[in-house]
Amino acid sequence: MCDLDFYKGKKIFITGHSGFKGSWMCQALLMAGAEVTGYSLEPAQDPALFRILKLEGQVNSLWGDIRDRDGLVKAVRESRPEIIIHMAAQPIVRESYVDPAYTFETNIIGTVNILEAVRETDSVRSFINVTTDKVYLNREWLWGYRENEELDGYDPYSNSKSCSELVTGCYRRSFFQERELAVSTLRAGNVIGGGDFAKDRIIPDCVRAAEAGKDIIIRNQDAIRPYQHVLEPVMAYLMIAMRQYGDKGLAGAYNIGPGEGDCITAGEIAALFCDKWQELSGREQGWAARGDHGPHEARLLKLDCGKIKDTFQWHPAWEIGQAVEETAEWYYRYFAKEDMGRFTAEQIERYSTQKLS
Repeated sequence: MCDLDFYKGKKIFITGHSGFKGSWMCQALLMAGAEVTGYSLEPAQDPALFRILKLEGQVNSLWGDIRDRDGLVKAVRESRPEIIIHMAAQPIVRESYVDPAYTFETNIIGTVNILEAVRETDSVRSFINVTTDKVYLNREWLWGYRENEELDGYDPYSNSKSCSELVTGCYRRSFFQERELAVSTLRAGNVIGGGDFAKDRIIPDCVRAAEAGKDIIIRNQDAIRPYQHVLEPVMAYLMIAMRQYGDKGLAGAYNIGPGEGDCITAGEIAALFCDKWQELSGREQGWAARGDHGPHEARLLKLDCGKIKDTFQWHPAWEIGQAVEETAEWYYRYFAKEDMGRFTAEQIERYSTQKLS
């Protein structure tokens, strides 16, 4: 598993640190005593988890565009990190249909740029590229995709991440073979968790409807996804970055997802959320299915996570019911104006304790 004590005093560079996953990662690394430098655009959303957790004064934030190679290379060279975790991306499938050029530029050229920064910085010993479960050519199989399956995402977001995988593999073979540097690409399933306020994601849509006292509208109730709490991949990223730091032979491509029984439909996620929200708020909460004739979205997607389990003895800590409960409670406490930095830290500690049990 991930021994966060490893990160005490380590210099970590994170692209996309101000995003949803990045904010959770920053919080975990700060609790571990790491020296964190982040490079990303300033949070455009309001509210934004990065600001809710008051992370501005706790990490060294460098505001810039991942497409700016000179600025990114300069930031990495000056910070001289030991570990880089690349998460900066345009991450929304529907947005990729609206602006495919921006999506490809950010997700492919951004990857080239951070790898160029790694080429020019000899302090880096461990590099992680965070991609997605959607990198695979999705044949709507009933079984999960394995790491050796064909990469060919359907939509601009998914395809750009497939390309990011190929770019990383090329740099690994062409430039990093002779260095003491481990490079991995990590493909996580759909994440849920407190602090996500993005458009066109199921939990933020549930939260906005519930807070407004309206029924939740689900556009594709039968779509099956590998849902998991955000702490599952975040802690897996940190575990693999740590383990390959000491053993380059562990580097590679890894799926990160829930067990077979936790690959459920969007309708089932909505129902679980409604039950927990009703328990917390005392108000009845309903949901309804209503298609909006939007662009193509896969009906079925599962991951085979046998490789990460066999290699690292990794397993998910929170099954989907608990993941939804922890997520709903985060938002309920947020709207109750509680100290979310403290509660988020408590969730991380609770997760870590359960992971080790």
